[in-house]
Amino acid sequence: MEFNVPVKENYLLEKIRKRIGDSVRLQAFWRVSNVNSIERMKYNDHGPVHVKITANIALKMLRLLHEKGILSSVEKDYSYSYEDAEVVVVLASVLHDVGNAFCREGHEVYSLGIASDLLDELLEGYGDLEKRTVLKSEILHAVLTHEAPRKPLTLEAGIVRIADALDMAEGRARLPFKAGRRSIHSISAIAVKRIELRAGEKKPVEVRIFMDNPSGVFQTELLSERINGSGLEAYMHVIAEINDNGAIEVMELH
Repeated sequence: MEFNVPVKENYLLEKIRKRIGDSVRLQAFWRVSNVNSIERMKYNDHGPVHVKITANIALKMLRLLHEKGILSSVEKDYSYSYEDAEVVVVLASVLHDVGNAFCREGHEVYSLGIASDLLDELLEGYGDLEKRTVLKSEILHAVLTHEAPRKPLTLEAGIVRIADALDMAEGRARLPFKAGRRSIHSISAIAVKRIELRAGEKKPVEVRIFMDNPSGVFQTELLSERINGSGLEAYMHVIAEINDNGAIEVMELH
């Protein structure tokens, strides 16, 4: 399966991108996660579509922060390259939900063992053993802390935590909604039409959420919960644009 993220000039990320696409085991865990989530629980996607969206959002957030001169944690704490930070956020994004193959409740904890095993495959030959061990630790930290109550200690982990929540547009809720699972989660997600990330004027990252009725505000409350405690509060500006039957309301939410 092809796994697409914009690698730009990062040849290290290009190698990892290809390994992700070639990993039969990783794709099998995504498949089982979706069977549990969608088929058995009538819940939303936790497989390849979700992780691709999360990885692309995380990568864009990291690049927006990098353009503003904000250092990643692997740069600041280990003097590694910015390109290494891109590898961390992408791998954490694709591995953060694999624990759903076992159990939804506490899935971030169950994800650790699977992710640890898969990272030995995905990071093979990536620098020396010490560097692979450091990067593996940073990725596993991001996997574990994408859910509350644990708090990210790194920029990369905070990015993954927020990127996961930003996969909130209507497509993700459509399957459970059609299957009859009508909850505030699915109804509010159906109201969200699209998300845009851009360089902000007030803060480095501006998130603009477009929705067609006020029920989508519930999704922004969930996003705010992810931002609070992420370590990225000072960098995120969230704006909701609600088009309610032609009446447009703009709300600053974070």
